[in-house]
Amino acid sequence: MTEKARAKAICVVGAQWGDEGKGKVVDYLAQSFDYTARYAGGHNAGHTVIFNNHKYILQLIPSGILRPEKKAVIGAGTVVDPAALVAELENLKRSGIEVRGRLFLSDRAHLIFPYHREMDKAAESARGAAAIGTTSRGIGPAYEDKMARRGIRVCDLFDAAGFKEKLQRVIAEKNAISRATYGHPLETAGIYDQYMELAAHIHGLVTDTGVLLNRALDNGESVLFEGAQGTMLDIDHGTYPYVTSSNATSGGVATGLGVAPTRICGVVGVTKAYTTRVGSGPFPTEMPDLDAQALRERGKEFGAVTGRPRRCGWLDLVVLKFAKMLSGIDSLVVTKMDVYDTQPEIKVCTGYKFKGKTLDNMPADVETLMQVEPVYVTLPGWQKPTPGIRDVKELPEAARNYLNFISEQLQVEIGMISTGPERDATIVPRGTKLASWL
Repeated sequence: MTEKARAKAICVVGAQWGDEGKGKVVDYLAQSFDYTARYAGGHNAGHTVIFNNHKYILQLIPSGILRPEKKAVIGAGTVVDPAALVAELENLKRSGIEVRGRLFLSDRAHLIFPYHREMDKAAESARGAAAIGTTSRGIGPAYEDKMARRGIRVCDLFDAAGFKEKLQRVIAEKNAISRATYGHPLETAGIYDQYMELAAHIHGLVTDTGVLLNRALDNGESVLFEGAQGTMLDIDHGTYPYVTSSNATSGGVATGLGVAPTRICGVVGVTKAYTTRVGSGPFPTEMPDLDAQALRERGKEFGAVTGRPRRCGWLDLVVLKFAKMLSGIDSLVVTKMDVYDTQPEIKVCTGYKFKGKTLDNMPADVETLMQVEPVYVTLPGWQKPTPGIRDVKELPEAARNYLNFISEQLQVEIGMISTGPERDATIVPRGTKLASWL
């Protein structure tokens, strides 16, 4: 492969259960890339970026769009609610950020419809105690239609007659399913007219993004690949069925953007200094209620999209080793170090035991994972403030020891440390791979 074809192409993945702070990380890295490209998920993934005393919450549009002159791509592997996308565009415009000419939407991305949200809510309600904890945004049902080969894509919007025919066919099928399963038809009146109007708003964004990105890389331009959610929510490798409906690992780049895996130069994994997860499912290192509540308040651990309180726990190195293996993580970003500034002691999970035996691998079944006993190492806290520190050498000794322990256990560099939500509350140690990509 020529040197020109090996243009800088780096993937950012969540190494836990999502909410690791990827929005801030991608925003920070985006200053050094020409394109930021989202390869999976939908508008259930809230990415929060804070700069100039303003908070931006992006759900579908890559957070790199906040950088002037930078371009952003929503790939074919995403599912797109056009109403939510238009609302997000309007919010950015009101904040003085114009995206026209800089944002590109794949013509192959599948669409989310109101009936997907209805089916999502009905299915979650019917599960009762076995509820997964979805955001009820219609993400799962849209992916379900995609895999069942009855999905409707962005490109279909621009053939009015063909779109109408496909929509009518799918609605008839969905109504039959809803009546049989939930005892009532769906609310589908006015969908065609609504989506024709939305199509006019997004028409200028739509293109073949696979061709766009490959040409950019051929021309020596750089691309930052952005996932959604986290490794443990991956549909194939996560804590199934308490997972999302797409591939959150680095493998999603190839399928979700149409860019060959050989073009990826490196993978950045993002983890908090501790662990959180939202919704139901196993969580081996979850803290007792009082400890979790204190950490949640300090870390403002509430969903960016839903506002739901996140479950909190100690850092889980078993999860991070699994994430490193699956995505080939070259450099690890540790966010929210400052949340631990008042913690007197910090526990770190280094392994699992199940029925008295040490497990060598991450269990495939959630029933086992719900019963594992974490093996902890306790490290001293630093109990000193870290916000405002810009050099890793200026961190408290105990904080450096904590980061070194993580690095040694995982055999991966710590390429970035975040000590606050603001864009500039970031430390990038010199001499790391991540530093060389900036």
